Amino acid sequence: MADPSSYRPKPGQIPDSPGVYKFRDEHGRVIYVGKAKSLRQRLSSYFQDLAGLHPRTRTMVTTAAAVEWTVVSTEVEALQLEYSWIKEFDPRFNVKYRDDKSYPSLAVTLNEEFPRVQVMRGPKKKGVRYFGPYAHAWAIRETVDLMLRVFPVRTCSAGVFKRSAQIGRPCLLGYIGKCSAPCVGRVTAGEHRELAEEFCDFMAGRTGTYLRRLEQRMQEAAEEMEYEKAARLRDDIGALKRAMEKNAVVLADATDADLIAVAEDELEAAVQIFHVRGGRVRGQRGWVTDKVEAVDTADLVEHALQQLYGEERGDAVPKEVLVPAVPDPAEPVTQWLTDRRGSRVDLRIPQRGDKKDLMATVQRNAQQALVLHKTKRASDLTTRSRALEEIAVALDLDSAPLRIECFDISHLQGEDVVASMVVFEDGLARKSEYRRFQIKSFAGQDDVRSMHEVVGRRFRRYLQEKQRTGEWEEEPHEEPTAVPEDTEAPQGTGALQDTEVPQGTEAPQDTDAPEGTPAPERTPVLPEAAPGESGESSGPLDDSGRPKRFAYPPQLVVVDGGQPQVAAAQRALEELGIDDVAVCGLAKRLEEVWLPGEDDPVVLPRSSEGLYLLQRIRDEAHRFAISYQRSKRAKSMKAGPLDAVPGLGESRKQALLKHFGSLKRLRAATIEQICEVPGVGRKTAETVAAALTRAAPAAPAVNTATGEIIEDETATAVPSANRGTRS
Repeated sequence: MADPSSYRPKPGQIPDSPGVYKFRDEHGRVIYVGKAKSLRQRLSSYFQDLAGLHPRTRTMVTTAAAVEWTVVSTEVEALQLEYSWIKEFDPRFNVKYRDDKSYPSLAVTLNEEFPRVQVMRGPKKKGVRYFGPYAHAWAIRETVDLMLRVFPVRTCSAGVFKRSAQIGRPCLLGYIGKCSAPCVGRVTAGEHRELAEEFCDFMAGRTGTYLRRLEQRMQEAAEEMEYEKAARLRDDIGALKRAMEKNAVVLADATDADLIAVAEDELEAAVQIFHVRGGRVRGQRGWVTDKVEAVDTADLVEHALQQLYGEERGDAVPKEVLVPAVPDPAEPVTQWLTDRRGSRVDLRIPQRGDKKDLMATVQRNAQQALVLHKTKRASDLTTRSRALEEIAVALDLDSAPLRIECFDISHLQGEDVVASMVVFEDGLARKSEYRRFQIKSFAGQDDVRSMHEVVGRRFRRYLQEKQRTGEWEEEPHEEPTAVPEDTEAPQGTGALQDTEVPQGTEAPQDTDAPEGTPAPERTPVLPEAAPGESGESSGPLDDSGRPKRFAYPPQLVVVDGGQPQVAAAQRALEELGIDDVAVCGLAKRLEEVWLPGEDDPVVLPRSSEGLYLLQRIRDEAHRFAISYQRSKRAKSMKAGPLDAVPGLGESRKQALLKHFGSLKRLRAATIEQICEVPGVGRKTAETVAAALTRAAPAAPAVNTATGEIIEDETATAVPSANRGTRS
């Protein structure tokens, strides 16, 4: 625990002006971001007697090791910069709302030639009109199904649309009248866009004029005795009214507003938002967060406003925002919202009438959300806490291991040896920090040596980062067979290759170099967070505090194996001078927990939550390693002789195979014939011919069942060859 006085700025250093400040821990990680009208007054409040601070604030200042600030000209700029830094650094002591990426919205892709109506999740895209978000996707589909009767807008995917256009026949929706079938030319692109814009107008709340127009057309059809047309219009009006009934009028004056309510206790807070457009509730969402900093209701409202509108512009920010408490001061927040909308935004507390009644409804939803969250989380949180405590007691740790990393080795009879590293924080998987390794410092099967190499590589990176920032004075120990960490060596050179990649990312595949060829130095591709996963930051930090590669070290390293693997991992840590990370191994045979230097294992009860958590972590590491090893093996099996040709890209491979029809014909072709392929010069043709000559089979393939020689004419036809030459 750090003493705040050790990093307290000297008197007079802090300016008396608006700004944003950051607290960093001993690893340089940003742990808290705040803004202030006066930096001097605000920061001075953190360095008073610890007994007078709020418990959460006390924890933050004793965890921090440094504070820095940035001066801005106005409080509005401070609000914007605070939001940007919170999104960038993800500080652990700031309130974080982690939900809204899962809420579905009804989207109309007006940025396409033929706009499409669909359900969308995730960040908003430019040129797409959104309605919602909704609590459930089925609610969107029910509404769309009713609306398509009147507004037959395209809902099919790009693949279905393209296929229907090719075969000249629409899909089922086109036949039953729920799509205008622009794919086969029933309507023009302009007519279809008009339908999409009318759909958007209706969803935006401009319903009265359109319904009156339909009713007038129905009356005219009846007067002209076109009863079938009148009946169809009657059914259309009924469908639209049923769709409107799903969003009853809550504000009679057709108000556009967002209502935000907060329900909280000492530890957690639930936020509920109702989106009202045209007087109707068009969407709803909510968040539950831990109160990791000392905040009141007004502060929670301010954080919610930043989360809601930080990425929004224009009409996405309503004219009116109703809240249970107004941030103090309110002017910077109001001005910030006004700037984002481009016109005045009212931020206020409803006092009377329909708006106050609707706010009470939103408040009840927030309270119900908090109760439901506590009911769901209680057993899970208790179980995880008990599991971590049991592990700490069994392994004689000073405290519960809040961060656990597990390593596993996978191979197929000594080939394609890979390793995995999975991370669990607070008993939960943190997939954004998973890593995969290729073992290339030696050939063959040696799990113990592989474990030593991988653990050493992981923690060597950590020490290099500490050395770069001046926290580590000694030079990290390097293995004799290792190359510098900032270079990579091709397979076959005997040099250790550091190619950790996060989950969801393909590791670079290296080509074999001739024996004796020096390893070319290349800048390694730094891993980034995997797509579709949590957006939380991982890795050491550069000078600006941005995540770079690995996060700070764990309290516990778990290896998949028994005494030999544990000893190898411990030896790797000792060689690097790391003595504050515990190591254990979990053997599969009897689920025994092995500790370094111990002749007997630690046996946890079968009903132990700690053992169950260790098993989950070990199994996850095993799954992750197996999936990586299988992907590498599958990729190597698909490799063809053209893959070994340097400088021959995928497009020219396909051109060669398409021109000759098979690898057999390509192998038999002369250099002049190969040069006839568009884009292939004589030098490339000579290289291709030489590569195919080296890769030519020594003897024809024989069917062992019949004894006949198998011709490779069909086996290497274009479709198969295409699959066989993918890199």
